Amino acid sequence: MVRSIEDIAQRLAQALPPQFGPVRDEVRANFRAVLQSQLSRLDLVPREEFEATREMLAHTRRKLDALEREVEALEAERGRG
Repeated sequence: MVRSIEDIAQRLAQALPPQFGPVRDEVRANFRAVLQSQLSRLDLVPREEFEATREMLAHTRRKLDALEREVEALEAERGRG
């Protein structure tokens, strides 16, 4: 399940000991800022782009397999000729 940065920051803030109660909102905002900063440094791609690339790779693999079989058949035919 994918959670938003806000949800993650809220859960982290709620996990703090009770003594942090008065500053919980400030801590949550800091958690959110740190999460956004760190996530922006990652080399992430949208799910749609990932799926499209994966499908293109699978298609290319199928074509390569077919070409390899064709080459093997031609080499076998040439060996008999």
